[in-house]
Amino acid sequence: MSAEIEHILAAFDQFDTIIIHRHINPDPDAIGSQTGLALLLRAAYPQKTVYTAGPAAPDLAWIGPQQDVPAAAYKDALVVVIDTANRSRIAGTHFDQGAMLIKIDHHLNEDQLGAISWVDTNASSASEMVWELVQHSQRLTLNQPAAAALYTGMIGDTGRFLYDLTTARTHLAAADLLATGIDAPAIGRREDQFPEKVGRLIGWALEHVKITANGAGSLLITQKVLQQFDLAYGEEQRAVGNIGKLASIDRWVVFTERQDGKYRVELRGKTKEINTLAVRHGGGGHPLASGAVADNFAEVQAITQELAQQ
Repeated sequence: MSAEIEHILAAFDQFDTIIIHRHINPDPDAIGSQTGLALLLRAAYPQKTVYTAGPAAPDLAWIGPQQDVPAAAYKDALVVVIDTANRSRIAGTHFDQGAMLIKIDHHLNEDQLGAISWVDTNASSASEMVWELVQHSQRLTLNQPAAAALYTGMIGDTGRFLYDLTTARTHLAAADLLATGIDAPAIGRREDQFPEKVGRLIGWALEHVKITANGAGSLLITQKVLQQFDLAYGEEQRAVGNIGKLASIDRWVVFTERQDGKYRVELRGKTKEINTLAVRHGGGGHPLASGAVADNFAEVQAITQELAQQ
């Protein structure tokens, strides 16, 4: 057991209030790891108060709910920031006003956070790391609701065990979660399905993505396009992974125009690492999956050109 894991488990014993934050624009692993950890803690420490903090995430509410945490709750609380590489991407407020801050993450360690920082870039997902905590704990025990949340996060971040960070340890964790009796096929179907309007956007995206001769893809989704398909900001993210299924693409970027005029940037790669490009533009993430925010259309053009030159 690493010193970080030992200290984290000791902190769980110490504090009566535990508040778990995840990153903005959440994906299944963000909600799954946050929810799974909360359910494990509530079962192990029924006398403690455990919050899952962050704005509502309607598309992922089936994994677990988000809670409005009163500012007063942070006094003397343990705050856990999970699946989040840097301070600017933490969802919710007051995360730095607790008695102790812990970081649990599997992204590159771009921002030193907390008295305890456990970062494992070899883990497939934050959900796998939560499972790892259980393996070293005398108090935390897998239960079916927690296992369902963690499995959801794990298959989300591994692309159903297709991505590079899927290891023997990942499959061992998945087997352990399945052994609780969760309905894995139902979880897989729920995570894979999308509304008809999202399907229409995916068709539009495959038709409009621009692909260079050396395999760099780029797509711009404007506010006008979101309105055309009656989509809320964030629903367009289902198009990101589907673009990568085109055989002619090796790495790609999807820009989504925000209402404030800035652009959400989602960078992906099959073989070429793209995280350094994200970092140059104020973002970060995994070597093959990263994000950033472009301040204006000129930065959109710059990122597109830099990706094409890789």
